[in-house]
Amino acid sequence: MSKIRHMRGFLTSCPGVSPLAACSIGVAFATVVALAPAGPAAAGTPAGSVAAGVPAGSAAGTPAGSVTAGSAIPGTTRSLPLAPVSRERALGAAPEQGLYRTGLARFALVGVVWDDPATELHGRVRVRTRSAATGEWSGWQDVETHNTDHGADTGAAERSSGRVHGGTAPLWVGDSDGVDVRVRADGAGEARGGRGTRAGGLRSALPSGLRLELVDPGEGTGETEGAGEAVRDAGEAVPGNLPADDPPHTALDTEAALAASAANADISDFGSYAIPELDRQATERELARLQVSGVQDPARAKPYIGPRPRIVTRRGWGADESLREHGFVYTKTIKAAFVHHTATGNKYTCAQAPSVIRSIYRYHVKSMGWRDIGYNFLVDRCGTIYEGRAGGVAKAVLGAHTLGFNTNSMGIAVIGTYTTTKPASGAVTAVARLTAWKLGLYGVDPRGKTYLTSGGGNLYPKGKNVRLNVISGHRDGYATECPGKLLYARLGTARSSAAKYQGR
Repeated sequence: MSKIRHMRGFLTSCPGVSPLAACSIGVAFATVVALAPAGPAAAGTPAGSVAAGVPAGSAAGTPAGSVTAGSAIPGTTRSLPLAPVSRERALGAAPEQGLYRTGLARFALVGVVWDDPATELHGRVRVRTRSAATGEWSGWQDVETHNTDHGADTGAAERSSGRVHGGTAPLWVGDSDGVDVRVRADGAGEARGGRGTRAGGLRSALPSGLRLELVDPGEGTGETEGAGEAVRDAGEAVPGNLPADDPPHTALDTEAALAASAANADISDFGSYAIPELDRQATERELARLQVSGVQDPARAKPYIGPRPRIVTRRGWGADESLREHGFVYTKTIKAAFVHHTATGNKYTCAQAPSVIRSIYRYHVKSMGWRDIGYNFLVDRCGTIYEGRAGGVAKAVLGAHTLGFNTNSMGIAVIGTYTTTKPASGAVTAVARLTAWKLGLYGVDPRGKTYLTSGGGNLYPKGKNVRLNVISGHRDGYATECPGKLLYARLGTARSSAAKYQGR
C-alpha cells in the first residue's frame, strides 16, 4: 500500500491546465489514457489506448465477460434469444415473443436487447423471476422500453462502433435462477378481427433479434451474507430482510485498472476505494491547485464551489476494468448536469447499490455495446455518490447519458425508478452536493441557464443552440419520462441547495 500512496509522486501538477489535461493524470500512464476525443478507431483498439489482451465481446447465448485470473470480479452476462409465443403475425414478425427458463446460473438484473439501436420497441415488456434463495416466483414487473434517449450522440465514435444495440432499461430483480419474460407489440391481442392496431391501421412489429440479457454482477449480490438495512424515506418501500453487500474491490493488476485509478490521482491517493470529502477551505485550496480553465483566481476573488463530497471510486464499487474500452474520451468543459433515474426499480438496499452499479455497467457495455457505463456519476437512495464512467471525477469525461446533449455536460443517475415513487431526501441532497462541487470546478452557477448545441434528438434538431437550466432533467433535452415525475419535481430544491453549498 505504501507503494500505491507514493505513486502520487510520479504525477505532475502542470500549472494553468484544466483537470482533463494529460499531465494531471501522470506521465507514467500516458500510454494507457486517451487524452482527448478522437475519431473512430478499429474495433478492439479504441483511440488513445494500448491493447489489453482481454476481448471485449462474446458470442450471444454464452456467458460473457470472463476475466483473467487474479481478478476479484467474476460476473457474467448470458444472452438468450426470445421465441414467438403466438401464431399471429404482424408485418412479418411475431407480435409476441418470450422465454421461460428455470435452473439457470444465478443472475440479478435483466433486460431485453435487439439488433438495431435506431429501432424502438413499441410495446410492452413484462418479466417475473424465481428467487434463488426461496424458489418462489415474483409477480410480473414491467420493464421500461423507451431507452433510446440514452447513449452516445448520433455520429459519435461510440455510437458508430458497430457494436451498439437497441435495448430496454435494465431491471434489478435480485438473486434469481429462473425467468419468465413476455414482449408484446402494441395492439397484439387487444381485439379480435384485427382491430388491435396502431394509428394508421397497422400493428407494431417487434424489433429483430430480440434477446433476454441475464446479468450476474459478481461476488456479493447482497443476498447471501450479512444483515441488510431497509430505507423508507419519502414514500420508498424496501424489503427489510435483504442482507448487506460487501463489494469486491478491483485489483490493480491490469493497465486498465491502473489507468482508472490514476485518473483520480490528482485529487486523491492512487488506488483509493473512495475519494474523501473535504471542507470548504480544503476544497478551495484544491481548486487553486487544479487551476481549472475559466475559473476565477481564488487569490483575487472568492470562488463559488461546494465542499467536495465523498465519492466511491470504480475500484470501490468493484468495476471490472477489463469490460470497458481502454482509454478515456473527454469533452471540453462542463456547462450543465443532467439528472436521470436508472429505471431499475426500487427493490434494493443501499448495501446492494455496488452490485446494482456493477450490473448496470455490465449491461451498458456487454449488452448495449457502449464503451463504458453511460452515466458520469450514480447516487443511491442513502445519498452515497459513486464514480461512473472512467476518466477522473474532476475531469470533463464524455458520457453517454442524454442523447443529443452529452457534449459539455455530465450525467447523474439516481438509482431507482421515480415515476410514482418519491426520491429519498438523502439522494436529492447528494445530487445538490455533487453538482455544487463539480459545477464549481468549472465556474458554473447551479441556479443559472446555459446554452448547449444539440447533437440531434426528438426535441431539438442537430445543430440547434438550446437554452437549458444548468441542472436539468433528462426530459429537458429529450422527450422522455426520465428522471421520473417525482424526481424531476425535486430539481428546483437541488438547484437552490447546490447554490447555497457554493456560497451564493
